[in-house]
Amino acid sequence: MKCRICHLYPDVLNLYGDGGNIICLQQRLRWRGIESEVQRVPIGAPLRLADFDLVFIGGGQDFEQEVLLEDLKHGKADEIRAAISDDICMLAICGGYQMLGSYHETHDGKRFDFIGALDLYTRGSPDRMIGNTVYECLPACGGGTLVGFENHSGKTWLGSSVEPLAKVIAGSGNNGEDGTEGAHYRNVFCSYSHGPLLPKNPGFCDYLLQTALARRYGSAELAPLDDAAEKAAHDAMIRRVTSQAGSGRHKKK
Repeated sequence: MKCRICHLYPDVLNLYGDGGNIICLQQRLRWRGIESEVQRVPIGAPLRLADFDLVFIGGGQDFEQEVLLEDLKHGKADEIRAAISDDICMLAICGGYQMLGSYHETHDGKRFDFIGALDLYTRGSPDRMIGNTVYECLPACGGGTLVGFENHSGKTWLGSSVEPLAKVIAGSGNNGEDGTEGAHYRNVFCSYSHGPLLPKNPGFCDYLLQTALARRYGSAELAPLDDAAEKAAHDAMIRRVTSQAGSGRHKKK
């Protein structure tokens, strides 16, 4: 068994340690004796997503998104849409998440038309949504709680064909208004959580790996790991963030 991972746009989409998600995926495979291979695909490089089991896209700023638009037009957008239709597992964070939607319109009226792979769009806000977060992951996305860190001014709204990844317990999530965080469609999972997301949420990391490997091999039972340290860090963050929210110190901005 082998897991083939594509890290798309690592040269421009890697805010707040998002690349650590790749390290986490590989390490949790390594601990189980499962081989992995990571291919980093920067701007200008050819892309064939049918060769991969899992695709990761990190976060970036508006400037990086603008830089990517031309590259996406030269085949990558079609590859991403085809991969989603083919149920290849995908994790997209913040700017990478927005990029999968229809468009992002900034607060000052500048519009980026993206690839429309997911039924969602983003509109800029004059205020940033910043801080540590706690979310309740929906059962279709593995369940459990997710902790992370958000820093975005874009407010994302989901269409009828896309479900949220999670419900907000503390933080702002997609838009600070409807109580949703992230998006889920087929085997695509999106979140605003940096940090990186996966090391602090080992259950969700394993859910992604199982989803990716089951598509390739028909089934994928992952041996349990001793996650005592990861769970202690996860639970400590939940206690910290929820206590701050209760005291009024963790405010939506």
